[in-house]
Amino acid sequence: MQFEEKDIAYPPVHPGTDRTFIRFYGGEPDLNSIFYSSEEENSPQRIFVTDTNVASLKQMQPFVNFFRGENYSQPKIENGFIGTRGKDVLLILGSGEPFKTIESVLAICKAAIDSNAKRSAVFTGIGGGVITDMTAFAASIFKRGATCELVPTTLLSMVDAAIGGKTGCDFDSYKNMIGSFFPAQKIHIIPSFIQSLPENEYRSGMAEVVKTALLYSKELFEKLASKPEILQNRKDPLVEEMIKICVNAKAAVVEQDLTEKNIRMQLNLGHTFGHALETRAGLGKVSHGDAVAWGIARAAELSKKIGLCTENYVQTVKSALSSFGWETQPMHSALNGKFASEKEAALSLFEAMKKDKKNASNKVRFVLQEDVGETVITEVDEKDVLSVL
Repeated sequence: MQFEEKDIAYPPVHPGTDRTFIRFYGGEPDLNSIFYSSEEENSPQRIFVTDTNVASLKQMQPFVNFFRGENYSQPKIENGFIGTRGKDVLLILGSGEPFKTIESVLAICKAAIDSNAKRSAVFTGIGGGVITDMTAFAASIFKRGATCELVPTTLLSMVDAAIGGKTGCDFDSYKNMIGSFFPAQKIHIIPSFIQSLPENEYRSGMAEVVKTALLYSKELFEKLASKPEILQNRKDPLVEEMIKICVNAKAAVVEQDLTEKNIRMQLNLGHTFGHALETRAGLGKVSHGDAVAWGIARAAELSKKIGLCTENYVQTVKSALSSFGWETQPMHSALNGKFASEKEAALSLFEAMKKDKKNASNKVRFVLQEDVGETVITEVDEKDVLSVL
């Protein structure tokens, strides 16, 4: 058939803000001093979003109680709680990966709509990666784009999830299948929040620290590899140092490649394997960090398999991961009993990898390394992937 063509030229879609201001705070968390140090009649309305775990922290009580009314014993801090403070709203969602759903995102939007929020409202996520991802996603779709601020409360969200504007939620058992690029206008980092983290969540965040070190800081990687006891000593000066190193490294990458067209893909080291593990184990059954650490070990083995790196690199990486207590064997214990054989498990993991949103063809794309700080992005044959599973 014959046709005539007319094109319409558009400027790039604005991602909500043209810059992000990251503030580092010393001392104990005090959200009242951050958000209510001065009452301004013309200040924008805020839609605060957190989860039951964060809202229950002792450090959060002075802030949360202002939204609970005069009778602090009622209502309870539970999934679905909505409180008000003047024109501001606090929504408390359930905690953890099982709540990272489109229904939770829509609950955030509904809380904003029910409070007659304008497009000028500031959606403020206070929590780990689940909350920061969903709050920013809700901001990006509310009236086609509100403003977003984030207060990461976990190590993982401080060094990775809250930085760089990736937003979204899980869908149909697959990680982060729905989302947008929508950076926060401000990110408030309060390192002392990590003192209250359960050990498994702290260790989960440490996996992203090790990943970033492998990519961009050999010096930090060597410090971490020589000091696995940092898992038991969160007040070690290295903790705040590593947070700032990771934030600066990711910021430098995101400034060059916000929408993951090239170098930002490097940040997915270990994630193709890790996301497949999370999917097949059942979302929430294995922490994101534990899955990524296992994925980094598999990526190292795959790098060796296709001739990119030496055995020494593989052993250096796996030794560091093992010293932190992460699994490095081909079959993760979270898959025990789920499949009839290891071959069946490997095939199922590979099928999950083929749905990874970062793939550009029918082949699976991996982030691999030649050495610490020397990273390669490449597609790999199925047989080679299966051989390291």
